[in-house]
Amino acid sequence: MPTEKISVMVEGGKATAAPPLGPALGPLGVPIKKIIDEINNKTKGLAGMQVPVTVIIDKATKNFEIKVGTPPVSALIKKELGLEKGCSESGKVRAGDLTDEQVRKIALAKFGSDAPRYYNMIIGSARSMGVTVGKGPLSEAEAKELKNAMKRAAEAKLGAAAPAAAAPGAEGAPAAAAPVAAEPKKEEKKKEEKKRKVMRGK
Repeated sequence: MPTEKISVMVEGGKATAAPPLGPALGPLGVPIKKIIDEINNKTKGLAGMQVPVTVIIDKATKNFEIKVGTPPVSALIKKELGLEKGCSESGKVRAGDLTDEQVRKIALAKFGSDAPRYYNMIIGSARSMGVTVGKGPLSEAEAKELKNAMKRAAEAKLGAAAPAAAAPGAEGAPAAAAPVAAEPKKEEKKKEEKKRKVMRGK
């Protein structure tokens, strides 16, 4: 039987008929509300995270199957620690700390196993976010430094998004419009001759 696969990212427990899901399902003649309700039921435990979802539809019978993937490791780490985001200054500033138990929990959620290679993959992802393992909670000074690092990152992002228009006269600024060129000398001569003729006629 021919099938149609629709893969989207949805927020856990909050899928809607809005794009991209609704418009993709509409032309297939399937019960959109029923599909969305099932997606939300299957992803409600992943609230606050972007979750990969695949809807497989039998074109002939309109029956459907929903497969839910797991969020990225970074999203699982942030959820476990209650972080809004990691720190871009990893290696310099700590964003948080995972216990050994938490690392294993995330490995199981993502890969279904906490075997050494999966365990180490979680640690690698954590480090790239500025999250340590087994070093304990952030001190007051570290928390303050993290706040400053987040502020620097936000300012850098705003600076990059700001229009790159340079001030007038600054290097790289758009060149000023060239003045309107004077009329060619030939035209000037014609005007002068016409003026002389008028004067002679007086």
